[in-house]
Amino acid sequence: MGKRPGDASASAALARVLVVDDERPIRRFLRVALGSAGYGVVEADSVQSALQQAVTTQPDLVILDLGLPDGDGVDVIRRLREWTEIPIIVLSVRGQESDKIQALDAGADDYLTKPFGTGELLARLRVALRRMARAPDEPVIHVKDLVIDLARRRVTVGGREVHLTATEYALLRTLALHAGKVLTHKQLLQAVWGPGYEGESHLLRVNMSNLRRKVEPNPLKPQYLITEPGVGYRLREGS
Repeated sequence: MGKRPGDASASAALARVLVVDDERPIRRFLRVALGSAGYGVVEADSVQSALQQAVTTQPDLVILDLGLPDGDGVDVIRRLREWTEIPIIVLSVRGQESDKIQALDAGADDYLTKPFGTGELLARLRVALRRMARAPDEPVIHVKDLVIDLARRRVTVGGREVHLTATEYALLRTLALHAGKVLTHKQLLQAVWGPGYEGESHLLRVNMSNLRRKVEPNPLKPQYLITEPGVGYRLREGS
């Protein structure tokens, strides 16, 4: 899904974006902005048309509004996640933390609130496509001076090896495997500590604080482990 011959890098020249929004002016604006950046665009204005277009056009990425005339965009996310890992970026006027958490827990990769900056949207789109194009078993992940060698379970910052506890490493590894993607508190707690720990947010805060002290040049101004206030964390994507 979303990969065609010659599309291994998911480059802008070949990437196809499905824009799902019931407001025609928004769709027109995104069609022009994405087209100018080299992306192909297909459109949908409802839950049903979005699901149909996802099957028939096989896009490389979905930009999704949550307020649709025949249902909620979260339903689209859940339905797509039943059969595909295509990147989904939510673009919505809903700015409440609960809305963001619901969409991300359902399987969205990122969330932007309207009004939005075109430059930021395009940057997040590129991140999502790079993450999708990266081999799933990539053994070494680079984020500036931070290097995470998954095969050797080795972490270095600026060439200096950093010694992490098992929990700290599991937390960093989970974020690294989804670099650039926001992971909610619930998703991280389930992945690192297991089912039944969804409410133990203090465990996540303590271990994230300890992890930042070990890998961040300035833990008070993190450049690798980014907080999405009230929602979760993401590892900044980049080489």
